[in-house]
Amino acid sequence: MSQTETNRRLITELQSRGLRLLDESAGAPSRRGGAGPSDHKAVQINGQTVMVPVHSRSAAVSPFEAGASGANGAVQLTRDGAHVGDIRFPEAPRFYGLQTLDGVPYWKIAQLHGTDVLATTVLQTCVRYGRRDTSCQFCAIGESLAAGRTINRKLPEHLAEVARAAVRMDGVRHMVMTTGTPNFTDRGAALLCESAFAVRAAVDIPIQAQCEPPDDPVWFDRLKAAGVDSLGMHLEAVTPEVRARIMPGKAEADVEQYMAAFADAVAVFGRGQVSTYILAGLGDSASAILETSERLIALGVYPFVVPFVPVGGTPLAEHPPPDAAFMRSILQPLGRMLAEAGLRARDIKAGCGRCGACSSLSTYED
Repeated sequence: MSQTETNRRLITELQSRGLRLLDESAGAPSRRGGAGPSDHKAVQINGQTVMVPVHSRSAAVSPFEAGASGANGAVQLTRDGAHVGDIRFPEAPRFYGLQTLDGVPYWKIAQLHGTDVLATTVLQTCVRYGRRDTSCQFCAIGESLAAGRTINRKLPEHLAEVARAAVRMDGVRHMVMTTGTPNFTDRGAALLCESAFAVRAAVDIPIQAQCEPPDDPVWFDRLKAAGVDSLGMHLEAVTPEVRARIMPGKAEADVEQYMAAFADAVAVFGRGQVSTYILAGLGDSASAILETSERLIALGVYPFVVPFVPVGGTPLAEHPPPDAAFMRSILQPLGRMLAEAGLRARDIKAGCGRCGACSSLSTYED
């Protein structure tokens, strides 16, 4: 087996099984709750940075364990007690030590994901979150807010201040702006426009915005004009029965409505600059995910398929993650489909697909 295939299999299995930490304080802080890769920690494996679950129930019983950090920063990774290689944990960024003039720590406004992407949830609440009969069952957007690890509304001027510092001090190369859904019209696009405009006025950094499909496609032009380079609109699940069970409110917009919005967005942002998250392991079959991905690729949309990770404090906290074999059955053919279509993670200007840390998908593109 080649070294590339060995690394690919190791990353896929780590992201499915999780990792036990002997020293949780090593490297940059892990994340609990929130709207992004939650209950994860950034890990560097042979130079590639990936997000690995460390706080999930499956991680607590994972065969993988990270030992204590050595003098050179290397950490021994073992599987069932046998050494399988060395890993590293990226250091906490320097901008985390700063705060705004009115006393808000920068890390409560935006956080480092992977090693070079700044991520923020512009609005940390959602119109559906308070009711479990409408909320997305996997979502933990309110958990980090309730724990005091973030603030509800990130002001445009604060986002600009933090982005400028992250680029200058830590070499951040692109930025992700997501949001809870504040209404059923623009669905957060207006907030994202004013936030992106402020950041781009302060620093030259590519931005991905993420929201549900707005009610009027004119918002795609407005987002582009505000400085957004790429757009994410996330399906999460692809079959009607799974969507209705897992995200009863969001599923009111069916897959066909998303497909129409994707086509409109690609016309504005360009082929390969529109993407969607698909969470494997929620009940969709591998064939259903691949069939939907084929449609997305034909539209010029990048389907970023990631393994579902159960997050504490959500109704799916006990839901098992997908195993590595299931993930490989999707990622291997999907990587080939993307390569043949000329849609590659490295060509996305900004965002989750370009970062690629939450899935081993990009390793299957080559």
